[in-house]
Amino acid sequence: MDYQKILNIAVIAHVDAGKSTLVDAFLSQSHVFRENEEVVDCVMDSNDIERERGITIYSKNCSVNYKDYKINIVDTPGHADFSSEVERIIKTVDTVILLVDSAEGPMPQTRFVLQKSLEAGLKPILLINKVDKRDARPVEVIDLVYDLFIDLNATDEQLDFPILYGIAREGIVRKALDDTNTDIAPLFETILSHTQPFPNKIDEPLQMQVSALAYDDYIGRLGIGRIYSGTLKEASQITVCDEDGKVKKCKVNQIFVYRGLSRVAVSEAQCGEIVMISGISDIGIGETLCSNDAVNPLPSIKIEEPTLSMNFMVNSSPFAGKSGKYITSRNIRERLEKELEVNVGLKVEDTGSTDSFKVSGRGELHLSILLENMRREGYEVAVSKPEVIFHRENGQILEPIEEVVCSVPTEYSGSVISKLNLRKGMMVNIVDEGSYSRVEYMVPTRGLLGYRSEFINDTRGEGTMVRRLAGYEPHKGDIPQRTNGALVSTEAGNAMTYALWNIQERGQLFITPQTDVYEGMIIGRAAKDLDMDVNPIKNKKMTAVRSSGADEAMKLVPAKILSLEEALEFINDDELVELTPDSIRLRKKYLTPNERKQQMRLSARVQDEN
Repeated sequence: MDYQKILNIAVIAHVDAGKSTLVDAFLSQSHVFRENEEVVDCVMDSNDIERERGITIYSKNCSVNYKDYKINIVDTPGHADFSSEVERIIKTVDTVILLVDSAEGPMPQTRFVLQKSLEAGLKPILLINKVDKRDARPVEVIDLVYDLFIDLNATDEQLDFPILYGIAREGIVRKALDDTNTDIAPLFETILSHTQPFPNKIDEPLQMQVSALAYDDYIGRLGIGRIYSGTLKEASQITVCDEDGKVKKCKVNQIFVYRGLSRVAVSEAQCGEIVMISGISDIGIGETLCSNDAVNPLPSIKIEEPTLSMNFMVNSSPFAGKSGKYITSRNIRERLEKELEVNVGLKVEDTGSTDSFKVSGRGELHLSILLENMRREGYEVAVSKPEVIFHRENGQILEPIEEVVCSVPTEYSGSVISKLNLRKGMMVNIVDEGSYSRVEYMVPTRGLLGYRSEFINDTRGEGTMVRRLAGYEPHKGDIPQRTNGALVSTEAGNAMTYALWNIQERGQLFITPQTDVYEGMIIGRAAKDLDMDVNPIKNKKMTAVRSSGADEAMKLVPAKILSLEEALEFINDDELVELTPDSIRLRKKYLTPNERKQQMRLSARVQDEN
């Protein structure tokens, strides 16, 4: 086959820096879309949850043609929970476009993705995005990026990076702030001048490494990776080497490449290309595909260990089975096994109970995305409070520590600092940025569980908090848990306005009138630090006597309807989140007061014996 010049690039940045928007500009200005085609914003964020939350969860590929080059573009996640996706993608690309917000500057996640790129020997291109912001400070941000490169031990060659300025939302990239062009041509030209195309190794033996997995209901498991040398042909016999050095003979069925946003079947693909292959049902991350007569495996890819776990259980509430299609432990097991096919950062273990599975992931968001997907697919499941996974080294218990950067209005910074100190955090830096303060902390992951909603309340919704896993340190001791108790229903039925009007004086409600409740269901947050049993279905007694105006005064404070993440943050060890296709409920593990008292006595006895 004729050799084609191929360049593979990844767009890397922290959350909300404009990665997906920049990829939109790449596609639209490369004439990937037809003139009459309706184009949505962030076209690469194709998953429903990605669209709703405005974040990238799964890395995705597309391609554009520019001059005589084919450029494969990978849009990567910016959230720390999906960092394992970023790590593997870095190994398949020739260069990265580092996107940095012109006002925020480098964030913790920027550091992580850049570090992986520099370690892989890539020479990044810096794009200062959102230069049209009122508080843009591009010159200062460039200095901060230089400091970051030096801090990460960049080579002299890597430090000599090109700098571009962009407004990705408008599809504009410029070489200088005072340029007037209105397209992204300078970015294309910089990519071509700054990066060498993949060398021509067509005549060498086949060598391809799998860096990501996908699943198709019709053709099964798919391996995605880059061909490093040789040519891969459909229906060809190859040798697969795993990380333990084991080899097996396999057959590749179909080969797909990306043209624009489409996955296209081809008869063969050359070195340098990112391809998707079918036919190997047990293919795994890091495995190398080689020619049968030249077996030469590439170094294996290390997958980051999970940091959080929670138990997924069969829903046992009185409302179980009312709205879900999949409600048995067999259904849940099959769904988790299917998720393991593609979600390599996930780990599933059996527990002592047949109705419960221990699921471990890279963070709260990582696990909550899985739960949200399951809920939308028709599954019912109950989940326990997230728990941090500890490591043991040389007889010492180590726990995960996160780097936290908070940007908060200065008037609220005292409250944030106080709360993070209570949670065993250690301040690293504080910078005054006019009306805002930038606070940097190292905090145990345990201390951050349940803190996000508190942070939003403490900063009146004006603060931003970005986190990333920094490493493991010795156990930091006890950390205070939730300080408020729960309002627990003692009855089953429909919640009444009259009852909720009386209950709201005792705390914050999570439900509205006419919500179905059951005994043991949590309907709100108590104002005190003790659980309170309440009756939400009690109605006003009907009498013939009515005093004028008495009913009109019954006004309810708007209820706080918890999202899935907020529900997971709220619960304590003795509580569960119940997920069904039509609702998210909170409940006690033991529904009746007698069961709860019995369990408390049992726990106290076990502690005394220990």
